[in-house]
Amino acid sequence: MVTADATPPELRLLSTDAGGPGLTVAAVARRLGVAPATLRTWDRRYALGSSAHSAGSHRRYSSLDLARLDLMRRLVNAGAPPAEAARAALAADVTADGSHLDIDPDASDLDLGPILDGMDAPHGGGDVIALPTAAPSVRGLARAAMSLDSIACGQIVRDSLGRRGVVWTWDNLLVPVLVGVGRRWENSGKGVEVEHVLSESVTASLSGVVSRLSGAVNPRPVILACADDEMHSLPLFAVSAALAERRIAARVLGARVPHDALVAAIRRTGPSAVLVWAYLEPPRGAQSLAELPALRPAPVVLAAGPGWGPTLPPGVGRVTDLVDAVARISHAVGV
Repeated sequence: MVTADATPPELRLLSTDAGGPGLTVAAVARRLGVAPATLRTWDRRYALGSSAHSAGSHRRYSSLDLARLDLMRRLVNAGAPPAEAARAALAADVTADGSHLDIDPDASDLDLGPILDGMDAPHGGGDVIALPTAAPSVRGLARAAMSLDSIACGQIVRDSLGRRGVVWTWDNLLVPVLVGVGRRWENSGKGVEVEHVLSESVTASLSGVVSRLSGAVNPRPVILACADDEMHSLPLFAVSAALAERRIAARVLGARVPHDALVAAIRRTGPSAVLVWAYLEPPRGAQSLAELPALRPAPVVLAAGPGWGPTLPPGVGRVTDLVDAVARISHAVGV
């Protein structure tokens, strides 16, 4: 189905003549949210680039070129292999005004038969993340992360947050890719840079959800903190964003919060709930949770993550997942 009205205005403003002014590589990269190197790779490998380019001249992209590249980008983000996506983009019915087939990977009536159905999924060798049974959107995010394309990663995550919300996005999109990246590092010792790019993109997207919170319903704050020496703070941002969707404000203290600093923060703010995350066992173990200050009214203290071991101090609740964390904190603040 051709949907000319859905075409971004900048596509229609460009000259449709391939010999016209057009856009530079940098301008196209900014508008599509991909790296300029990615555009050059698509041009070199798949002949999907500037139709007006000639040896010794600068690439200039027409509206037709940009429409095909936009379709290529969306197919790759949906999980299609780049070669298949390029063939589909080159064969697409793109009109002179820059409109193109409006393919939505999540549409119920979508038929990507020759592109997505029956594709051989990557199995994790070399420069891919092992996600053989994952949904197309998961494979698209993994591919963007492996390409170190932070712009594409952020766009995919933000689109999912807008459509599905924080909890769905965390459980069904982010966790599978994060686990895949972690397993790849365990198996090969490679991929720290991939994890960093992905984590930064996810953190920025989740923080964007929190930044839109206004009129919080909880008069007493919620504190989210990592245990001593715990470096992995990303789950705290997921909790904070999921709470923000419910108009609950939380204060994220971040990674490696010394026990004394957490105690001081609790005494200073009088929170209604405190969640402490630990992937690895803290230096003082679960006993550190028993040493948090007793206030009146007492905050709900929650332990999240596998680092706390099988036994928790009396009065400390164990959080099993994001849904559980949001439910327990919502109850603690009276929402």
